[in-house]
Amino acid sequence: MEKVKLLKSYYILCKPNVVYMMLICALVGMLLAEDSVSSVSNIIISLLGIALCSGSAAAINQVVDRKADASMTRTDQRPLPQGELSPFHASCFAFVIGLMGALILYFFVNTLTMLLTLASLIGYAFIYTIYLKRATPQNIVIGGLAGAAPPLLGWAAISNTIEPFALLLVLIIFAWTPPHFWALAIYRKDEYAKESIPMLPVTHGVAFTKLQIVLYTIILFIVSILPYIVLMSGAIYLISAVILSSIFMYYSIRLYLSDDDSYAMKTFNFSIYYIFLIFVALLCDHYLIQ
Repeated sequence: MEKVKLLKSYYILCKPNVVYMMLICALVGMLLAEDSVSSVSNIIISLLGIALCSGSAAAINQVVDRKADASMTRTDQRPLPQGELSPFHASCFAFVIGLMGALILYFFVNTLTMLLTLASLIGYAFIYTIYLKRATPQNIVIGGLAGAAPPLLGWAAISNTIEPFALLLVLIIFAWTPPHFWALAIYRKDEYAKESIPMLPVTHGVAFTKLQIVLYTIILFIVSILPYIVLMSGAIYLISAVILSSIFMYYSIRLYLSDDDSYAMKTFNFSIYYIFLIFVALLCDHYLIQ
């Protein structure tokens, strides 16, 4: 039982829910990079390498933020605050799986994907977690580029190139990240303030943050229809993007007009469905209309 509990602690250390979402986005990039699936084995091995590096970044994030995590309700049950793992063992684990992921990508996928994945790891685990998170209320905007990389990683794993369409997928996630995370930050603003983490609701107030969510949702609406404008996708995607972005706009405006901050979680929860469904729409359009 102790071994099972220990394995579960290491598993949780990797932030599996976040990694799963990243893998879905990477898979979308892979599937959109070619007209039909040419190699299932290449997709699986690429996802494995990306997953290990993503898990490594998540583990490093938890090592660095262990004290802040211990004082926040959302994170105080993580393995490090609970004393289930030591910072040293967690750091060693992060190094090992990160190295394994990089080697898998280098030897079995391609060098470009390895370099892009390592850049994403460094961007999130070190630049964002250690510096940006506590340096500026624009931490989510600037650091969001690392979190937006998965579709590009997936595309590069298949094509071994950096192509404009792949960068457009990155742009969608990049524009989606601020309204997604700021909605959560409004709900958890007191916990961030307690730890002196300069999230936008803490430094500029909830009202200003709600306005920024609306503005970024408008930007996201515009960005979301770009795949249709540049002929990357067709009518199925366009209709889906307009409907999903309109719903997101509805949630953001309701949040802006509401005095109840609990509505922030409704916006946050829908944003998760949004990014998943808009990529599903891209895939449906790609494979049903050829």
